[in-house]
Amino acid sequence: MIYFRQLFDTSSSTYTYLLGDLTHHEAVLIDPVREHLALYLSLLDEQKLKLRCVLETHIHADHITGASLLREQTGAQIMMRQQDSTKCADVQLKEGDTVQFGAETITVLATPGHTAGCASYLWRDRLFTGDALLIGTCGRTDFQGGDAGMLHDSITQKIWPLPGETLIYPGHDYQHKHVSSVAQERESNPRLTGKSRDEFIAIMSGLNLPMPLLIDSAVPANQHCGHDEPRAA
Repeated sequence: MIYFRQLFDTSSSTYTYLLGDLTHHEAVLIDPVREHLALYLSLLDEQKLKLRCVLETHIHADHITGASLLREQTGAQIMMRQQDSTKCADVQLKEGDTVQFGAETITVLATPGHTAGCASYLWRDRLFTGDALLIGTCGRTDFQGGDAGMLHDSITQKIWPLPGETLIYPGHDYQHKHVSSVAQERESNPRLTGKSRDEFIAIMSGLNLPMPLLIDSAVPANQHCGHDEPRAA
């Protein structure tokens, strides 16, 4: 039996995902928010789940991750895609790696572009895309090593080839939408559908979005997995 919860942080419109194997009593959290630590621990206790690992889709700019606090309180490993900007993870993941919890397997897809180190995680019929692909849109590409051409390649070469019924669970949504699918996004995403790579790059370069309010504090903290200062060696 499996357990699945989609959790929402209203301040940053961030989705966090709790995946559990109820038979083997192991779980994974994807993109936890520091302020909700008590909720995560309560759900794990309620379902009698041991947290196996925390997966980060990227270095977030709009909230501080709860990864380090969860590691301290549960012994879970922190895992994220290998990148130069952070060394705090216990496991540095790369394309094609798998993450085990109980009898369940998550496959890592490298999907850079929103930031240089973005990853998406494929579990059963569900893809957790972080900020690479959102519902009806995509992540911005104007900071943290973002690259619009790279994001276009990540989406069209890594996500579009998946079965159309694959469910898309994004890292954020600002319109209270919860889930999409590969087929729906391939066919109707305004930034991508029917657009060439060059057209997509032009769209992204013209967004002129304001910087996230917490970027100056969130990025440095998240480069240390949610600690305000680096852990002592």
